[in-house]
Amino acid sequence: MAPLLAPSITGNDSDESVEKPVASLTPLPSVPPPDELDAVTDWDGPADPANPKNWSLALRIYHTMLPALYGFSVSLGTSVYSPGVFVVMDEFRVSQPVALLGLSLYALGLALGPVVGAPISETQGRKAVYLITLPIFLLFTTGAGLARNIQTLIVCRFLSATFGAPALAVGAGTVADIWDMEHGGGLATVLITCTFFLGPSLGPLIGGYTMETRGDWHWLMWVLLLIAGPIGLLVLPSRETSKKIILARRAKQRGLPGPPKPPAAAALKMLLVVTLGRPLKMLTTEPIVMSWALYHSFVFGVLFAFFDSYPYVFISVYGFSAGQIGLAFLGVFIGTLLAVFTFALIDKTVYQKRKVACAPAKPPPEERLYTSMLGSFGIPIALFWFAWTARADVHFMVPIVAGIPFGWGTVTLFLGGMTFLLDTYGAMYGASAVAANGILRYSFGAGFPMFTIQMYEKLGIGWATSLLAFIGIGMLPIPFMLYKFGPALRARSSFQ
Repeated sequence: MAPLLAPSITGNDSDESVEKPVASLTPLPSVPPPDELDAVTDWDGPADPANPKNWSLALRIYHTMLPALYGFSVSLGTSVYSPGVFVVMDEFRVSQPVALLGLSLYALGLALGPVVGAPISETQGRKAVYLITLPIFLLFTTGAGLARNIQTLIVCRFLSATFGAPALAVGAGTVADIWDMEHGGGLATVLITCTFFLGPSLGPLIGGYTMETRGDWHWLMWVLLLIAGPIGLLVLPSRETSKKIILARRAKQRGLPGPPKPPAAAALKMLLVVTLGRPLKMLTTEPIVMSWALYHSFVFGVLFAFFDSYPYVFISVYGFSAGQIGLAFLGVFIGTLLAVFTFALIDKTVYQKRKVACAPAKPPPEERLYTSMLGSFGIPIALFWFAWTARADVHFMVPIVAGIPFGWGTVTLFLGGMTFLLDTYGAMYGASAVAANGILRYSFGAGFPMFTIQMYEKLGIGWATSLLAFIGIGMLPIPFMLYKFGPALRARSSFQ
């Protein structure tokens, strides 16, 4: 290590004048010797029992289920509210757009997940994210359930989503902590991602029958509490999975000085850059990030629009009750499950063949796009299907089944796109690319419900849904274009 000394910049002409070292006025942070530094920055060895990747299979599955269950309950909160919109309108004497703010602002709150979760995760670890944010999420959900005016309901819904969203942000990090991506990590990532879509597809069913049996929208919040609350108890015996936090705590136990820490202001600035500044920059300057975010956001917006359009269609055309409307979403639910099998099948066949062919190098990121190319056809097919079969002279099962290709197309498109972004931008910038996608995606999810009913009333069921289908056709070439021009776009990227 270089001495903490600096040569004098003064001198004189006498024979006795020599340059004498003087102590630096600004002491540098204490850095451990190399052997001690290794002990606080890396594991003791490949078999280190503190490394979460060396935990038992049961323990790793348990720690994988925590973000999956937490993410499911938070995402469930989006659509479980929709069956109660008409009752909220009557109780608080507000218009439908105002009542729908309880749904839209919840979606907007989910976009803030990385901003809230990242500082906690970086400084206190993954477990702290659950222990800190989950109780606050439950607290504001309780506040929404106790609301006696529309303002309280909307604000509490927004804040509950804001503090529930970190669960959606740390799931991928937890998987990376405890799984080797070549041996179980890919499957774990897919399953966690799938739960984030299962919540919205099951919310109308759970909320619909809750409204039928209770007739009170407040019970929608109590049901959400009953589902999310027990997860807090499951978190208590969990362990920390973050390598950085585990090694820092172990170094302290061993009496070793930790690695030098940046000033608090610099650390906060870096977190804001990584969680907000860099994602926004990538969203506006990177064609790959921009195009995927726009495509995913449109499809996600259509999913949120369904929370309005399904009740409108199935009540006006088929006379469904709230619970029966929830059953109509089972088509989307089935499609979501089928997407997981589709992704796994393509990964084990097409991608693995490309991996062998490219060995020892890694296949180019564009090889991840096969799933998205296939899934992109499901969106317009499903929307046209729904548009022109939701008629009184057509059995209700026909438009319900249209939800299967929509759910399948949405999730396959998302899984292929996310793996493509992570492979393209790597560990350093991949998280920012995904965060950029999430910011725009949930913003679209917040916006679409605000104009869905007006669009259906003006254009009618057939043409309103067809308009969305035509937009889907316009975006269908995106994965194909990225497959062809991706290498050139990556070569010009400033985030490689």
